[in-house]
Amino acid sequence: MLRWGVLVTVSAMAFTVPAVAVTTGPRLRGGEVMLANLDDDEHRCVVTPADLDAVGLETDRGLASCNDAADDRVNGPADEQDLTPVEIAAEPWLGDGATGRLTVDRGDRARVFVRRGGGWESIAPGNGALSAAELRHGVRLAVEGRDIVRDLSTGDGSVTVALAVTDRGTTRRAHHRLRTAPLVLQNDLQPATAVFAAAPGSGPGGVPGLPGDRIPGGWPEFSASLDRATGQRVRYLTGGPAWWADTWTQDLFEPATASMPTAHGVQTMRVMLRSPNLWQVGGAATLRPAGRLAFRDLRGPDVAVVQAFSEAPRIPGIDLLNGTGNFESLPPYPGFPKGRVLYGSGRDNRRHPDPVFVRLLESQRVQPPLAIDTSWLAVGHVDELVHVIPAPNARGWTLMVADPRSARGILATAKARGAGSATLFSGTDAAKKPTVDELLDDRKLNDANERAAANIDRELAVLLAETGLRADELVRVPVLFRELEGLPLLLAFTPDIPNGLSVTAHEFAAPDPHGPVVAGRDLFRAATESALAPHGVRVQWAEDFSWAHEGGGEVHCTTNAWRDVTVH
Repeated sequence: MLRWGVLVTVSAMAFTVPAVAVTTGPRLRGGEVMLANLDDDEHRCVVTPADLDAVGLETDRGLASCNDAADDRVNGPADEQDLTPVEIAAEPWLGDGATGRLTVDRGDRARVFVRRGGGWESIAPGNGALSAAELRHGVRLAVEGRDIVRDLSTGDGSVTVALAVTDRGTTRRAHHRLRTAPLVLQNDLQPATAVFAAAPGSGPGGVPGLPGDRIPGGWPEFSASLDRATGQRVRYLTGGPAWWADTWTQDLFEPATASMPTAHGVQTMRVMLRSPNLWQVGGAATLRPAGRLAFRDLRGPDVAVVQAFSEAPRIPGIDLLNGTGNFESLPPYPGFPKGRVLYGSGRDNRRHPDPVFVRLLESQRVQPPLAIDTSWLAVGHVDELVHVIPAPNARGWTLMVADPRSARGILATAKARGAGSATLFSGTDAAKKPTVDELLDDRKLNDANERAAANIDRELAVLLAETGLRADELVRVPVLFRELEGLPLLLAFTPDIPNGLSVTAHEFAAPDPHGPVVAGRDLFRAATESALAPHGVRVQWAEDFSWAHEGGGEVHCTTNAWRDVTVH
């Protein structure tokens, strides 16, 4: 009978194997997806206090260069789980003079290990020699991805492992194709498994003119309320003396994941995408220093940190768009099974995020980015305008929207009911606590909110057209805007309620709006709770007025989270 390409003659007395040439190719089989092995399974990578505060890109590049793919060994049993198994099937009929040779077409993308002597040995680039004994018994391989896909113009992340087996003058070949697992951003319907937030440090804290130059107050109130809202899930991170006051944790990194199927289930690696904020400090270009906390505090087993940025000079105001609070994700909906990246940009080429960072997101090819115009905002982040919440509709979600019209409507109703003397910002350290009457009579503030409403309408039209959501499915909550002094840009005047943290799909840690209190009820709080209740969302109010709001941000801006990505 014919088996494995070898003629086997069977008799009652003996087996005879004629020495004939094998004409079928060798068998090379295994996983088809590989992880970019950029984590640190053995905690080898060290970040010193000096690294946190150092100036210059040399430090940033040095921190990013330390990872498990940077060496040519398997870094322990946990690291082995991050590699893709591939097998060369045994060919016991091969002669003693048989030889094999393994190659990989993109050595910059992948490294191949062979199992020998109870351990893993990296094959030499372009010359992975295999002996006849190995080929006869079968060979275990492991493929390590060396980097994420960053730019499709330089490659789509695919590699080919090739095998050539020569025996008795005949060479047979086999190929095995693998692709790099794409990065997928989390979404706010997925429950948080860990929450991160900044904590006060000591020292000067920042550089004038850059985020973090303001020393925030109100830490005890903020942290206590955040702990309550999240059920004590917060891990507080403190920066070095020079930069600890850059407390905008959401803007330092964007969490993503990469996954591959394995025999024991799905192997997932978290990948922190460091913000591409590029600052000039003392005449030297430096990636936002507080972002180095991701290397010190988060990188480790199954957690990687990567950075992608251009070195083009930045205008500080425009560079704000590079904070990763400006990069969110819409959950899956028809046509987009992994959802979409949502970010803020301008309507022209003068105000947009770093194209290198955006290109990285585009190159994953699983969450096509969608940009809306946020150039009218002082900070310019999408989290200032919308937040994903669950909804009883076909796609399972909708958007909570900052709505200046509803805020003004609440004020007008309060005045009509004789509550014009009720004040906003009661119980805060606000320098001025205006009354309802004063706000309604403030022409400049009214003009700013008319502009805000018109701009929000324009961006919602884009979002509705792109997602298929209907206007009546949106959930509008009260937020007043004001004009930034001396500039035609807007920012939240009252704490920006959508700019909060989803602890789960149904638990929302929102900034306390400190709206007008009438008959013991905060009218802005009450309107928000009423709007979210039909969606099964329970609001936990967090006190961020001094810690975040007075610095131009909110709860979401000064927190970050890892989420359970198995929840879809």
